[in-house]
Amino acid sequence: MSLSSLTPKAALEISLRGGFPGKVPFSIYETKIPQCAAERDLRNRGLCLVNRKIPVYEVISPNVKVSEFSYYEGGRKFCRTSYETPLGTLSTLGEPAGFTVWMHEKMYKNPEDYKILKFMVADQQFRPCYQELIEAEKNGGGDVIFRSALGLEPLQCFISGYLMKMEDFCYEWMDRRDEILAIAAIIREKRQQIAQLIADSPVGHANYGGNVVPEIIGKDTFDQYYLPCYNEAAEILHRKGKLLGCHFDANCRLLAPSIAASELDYIEALTPAPDTDLTLAEARAAWKNKVLWLNFPSSWHRYPNPEITQRTHQMLGELEDFHGLIMGITEDIPPERHLDSCLAIMDGLEQFPYPENGGNPAKR
Repeated sequence: MSLSSLTPKAALEISLRGGFPGKVPFSIYETKIPQCAAERDLRNRGLCLVNRKIPVYEVISPNVKVSEFSYYEGGRKFCRTSYETPLGTLSTLGEPAGFTVWMHEKMYKNPEDYKILKFMVADQQFRPCYQELIEAEKNGGGDVIFRSALGLEPLQCFISGYLMKMEDFCYEWMDRRDEILAIAAIIREKRQQIAQLIADSPVGHANYGGNVVPEIIGKDTFDQYYLPCYNEAAEILHRKGKLLGCHFDANCRLLAPSIAASELDYIEALTPAPDTDLTLAEARAAWKNKVLWLNFPSSWHRYPNPEITQRTHQMLGELEDFHGLIMGITEDIPPERHLDSCLAIMDGLEQFPYPENGGNPAKR
C-alpha cells in the first residue's frame, strides 16, 4: 500500500504495531485542536485525532448515591460532589477550568474515611457498552482512532485521582499504609475486570493510568505496586490481540529500566527533553522494543513556525530507525498557537529525510 493511499488512522496503526508507514504519523487528542479549515487541511495531510470520549464499559455503583451542587463565588464556578453510602458521605470540591478541573478538596479528609472509600471501591460494577463505538468506527472517516482506558493504577488513584491529595498520600503512606494497600488491592481486582471488557470490545488499544511522578513514588514502590498491574492487564489484552500503554509524560529516567521490563506495548505522551529528563535518543535506547508515542514538547509551541519545524527535524535526527514512532500532542497548546504550531510540526514530519524503509530496527 502506498503512503498516499493510507488513511491517517491506518498509518498510525502501522506505527502502533511497530511498523513504519513512510513518515512518522502525527496525532492529537480530540480536545486539543479547534475544528476549522486549517484543522481539515492537517487531517487531509495525515493528522489523526485520538478520541478518548467513547467508553466501551460503564461503571455502576448501586449503593452509592451521587449528587452535585454548583455555585459561583467571586465570579468563579465551583462544584461540590457528594457520595452518600450506607457507611457515611464523602465529597469533593472542584473548579472547572477549560479542559480540566482544579480540585480544591478530594474525598479523603481523615482516617475515618477509609471505611467509606473501601466500600465505594468494592461497590463498583462494570458492564460492556460497545454499540456506540461500533457506530463511531463506521463514521470515523479514517482520520480518527479510538482509545479506551482502564483507569488509574491503584496507588495512582490516591495520588492523582479523586481519593486523596498528594500531600495526604505521602503522610498516609508512612502512617497508615495498610489502609491504602487494602483499598488498592480491591482497585487492582476491578481493573482486571475492566481489562477483560476492553479485550472483548472493538477497540484496538487502551491506556492504563499514567502521570506517575517518580519523585513521589520512587523505583521500589513502582516495581512492587505498578509493574504487576500493567503486566496482568497486558496479559488479558494480549490474548485478544489488543495493545496496552501508559501515559508517562513526566521524568522517566529513574523508572526507565522498570518500564523496559514491563509488558507494556507503547509509552504514550512521552515528552522528550528539554521538558523532561530523557532525550528521544535516550528513550529509544532505554525502550528498544516498545512503541514511542510522543508528546511534542509543550515549551516549544511558542517558537516561530520555522524554528518549530527545525526542532522537529532536530528531534527526529536523534534516531536512526523510525519504526514504532508516533508524534503526538497530549497537552494544551497556547490558543493563539494552535494551528500554526501543528502546521509547522507537520511540515517537519513531511520534510524530514527518513532513511530507506524507515531504518533498521536491529540497529536500535
